[in-house]
Amino acid sequence: MPDEIINKVAQSKLVTFDLEDYYPKGERIVLDIKDWLFEGFILKEKEFRDYIKAHNWEQYKGAYVALTCSTDAIIPGWAYMLITTKLQPFTVRTVLGNLEDLETSIYQSIIENIPVSDFKDKPVIIKGCSNKPVPPNAYLILTAKLLPVVKSVMYGEACSSVPLYKRK
Repeated sequence: MPDEIINKVAQSKLVTFDLEDYYPKGERIVLDIKDWLFEGFILKEKEFRDYIKAHNWEQYKGAYVALTCSTDAIIPGWAYMLITTKLQPFTVRTVLGNLEDLETSIYQSIIENIPVSDFKDKPVIIKGCSNKPVPPNAYLILTAKLLPVVKSVMYGEACSSVPLYKRK
């Protein structure tokens, strides 16, 4: 009888955690307010409020929105807050920043709601490669959440993981 090939990874208690599995569907939009500013740099309150009043906010229904200004304009905090009052009824999430900031915020919320008791005393591999835009900060947030309960944390794939932590 030939030697049987045994898949030791499949038989182990190793748990693979793939952040890509938690990627929520929904359009990601960057809303750049530079065109709502005088010459792209100066916020004139009356004109700014007119832009906000005339803007079609329904186009953001079900979307995740990153608010930004791509010029070096100094934008008062109330301006982004005012925009948020218009976006809130339509968007899933709104943040100030770029797409990576948006994805980080989305993942932070998701990871906060993951029950870690399922990983108690288990060796966990956090899968590294993904086809979806998982932000680097999501890996840090997840690692910090898992450390108090897991036996060990590795990064990568079962066949080539990098050990990061092992409880003593």
